[in-house]
Order: sequence, then structure tokens, then C-alpha cells
Amino acid sequence: MALKETFYISHGSPTLSIDESIQARKFLQSWKNDVFPHTPSSILVISGHWDTTVPTVNVVDSVNDTIYDFYGFPKEMYQLKYPAPGAPKLARRVKELLRKSGFNRVDEDTKRGLDHGAWVPLFLMYPEADIPVCQLSVQSNQDGTYHYNLGKALAPLKDEGVLIIGSGSAVHNLRAIMPNSPVQPWALEFDNWLKEALLEGRYEDVNHYEQKAPHAKKAHPWPDHFYPLHVAIGAAGENSKAKLIHSSIELGTLSYASYQFTSATGS
Repeated sequence: MALKETFYISHGSPTLSIDESIQARKFLQSWKNDVFPHTPSSILVISGHWDTTVPTVNVVDSVNDTIYDFYGFPKEMYQLKYPAPGAPKLARRVKELLRKSGFNRVDEDTKRGLDHGAWVPLFLMYPEADIPVCQLSVQSNQDGTYHYNLGKALAPLKDEGVLIIGSGSAVHNLRAIMPNSPVQPWALEFDNWLKEALLEGRYEDVNHYEQKAPHAKKAHPWPDHFYPLHVAIGAAGENSKAKLIHSSIELGTLSYASYQFTSATGS
């Protein structure tokens, strides 16, 4: 079944996996009922937690390992498992599409499972863990336009029933998180700028957010959690329509804003 939608999910803190008080948790748990009722053939996740020099796919023939790439959290989080099957066919198709679009070097990683940017949201969205999952890395040494073009190359996957999810955080500055604090004005300003730019279809502005957005460097001191958004936009096509599907800010500055992009016919 062909799909028209791509998504950007803000996965925020790894405690999303266990903390009932995080608003975004209920949003992700209601995914199949309220957001996206279709069952994809497989899922491609572009996670801010896999950052490489060149695009890399994980080619896993059996079950994906659950990677606990977080430290000092409650013990129960390290006992959670998300044993989704790998998607080796999808991984090789991603490689083929990227190379066809001029990304000359695309690496394969046969050992890597799913990092928490992939498995934590999927654990809530698709708890059965029965849909094959593949990951594609970001390149934080590149820019937003590069990642938009990466997404553009992946657009044909939608016609093959693949659900494309960029997973990051709309505002992500771990040095500026403030437990028990009200929302900080600069974080809200960036979050609102992003919402307006996306809903108005100003994707070029989002590609050049460093120049266009207020507090860009403070919102994203490192761009790894923002670039998955550019991939999701590119994969939906240039005339796609953005929709805000969740909005909340925790710890004063950590935005869980999440978006759906729906392709215009023919894009």
C-alpha cells in the first residue's frame, strides 16, 4: 500500500520509555488509533543518535538488538527490549536510491541494532515489535539542505509502503534543560518559529534555520537532532503539507513538537 505521509517525531528524553508523566508518551501510545492507522510494510528511522561521516544503513538479517545508548538512568530502562526484525531489503533499497541520487558512498553496518531514538518511540507506537525496522544515519558535518536532499532521494519508498520517520527533538540543548522550571522564552520562540515556518510551507527557511530562526544555536548547539526533520520534509516532496501532531515542552526547554508531512499528488 502506497503511503503519502512522512513524520518527524521528537523523542526527547529516554525516560519517555517509562515516565507516565511525559505528555508525549500518551500521544505516541495513541499512534495507531489517532494518528496513523495504516500498517506499513517496514519502517525507516533517521535518528539523531546515529551520526556518521557518510550515510550508513543498518543491514540486520535477524532481530535488531536494543541499544541502551544512555547513561545513569533507572535500571528498569535497561531491561526493556524492542526485538523488531531487521529490514535488510529496505536497507539495500535505501542504499540504491541514495546512490542513484548522487550520494556516492553509502556504508552498511551489519552489527548495529536500534538506538533509543528509534526503539523508544517505536516501543510506544508499535509495541508488538513485529514490523521490520531499518535505520539510516545523519551527517552532522553537513547542513539542512543536504539532509533535505537525502530525504528527497528516499521519496519513492513511500510508494512501497515504507513509513519514513525522522526522530530527534524540535529543541535540543541538554545543557539548558531545567527540571521543575517553566518553559524558557527562547525555547518557546524557536518552537513557535518552527511551527509557523512548517505550517506555512517555508521549507527553504527551515533548511537555512541557522540564519532564519531565532536562537537557532541555542536551540540546537549540535544539529544531529534537527536534521532528521529535514529528511522527513524532503521525503514528503516539495509541495507537501505540514501538520503539527503533538506539542509539549518538558524540563523548561526540551520540545516534543512532532509533525506529519503529507505529499501533494505527484510529489
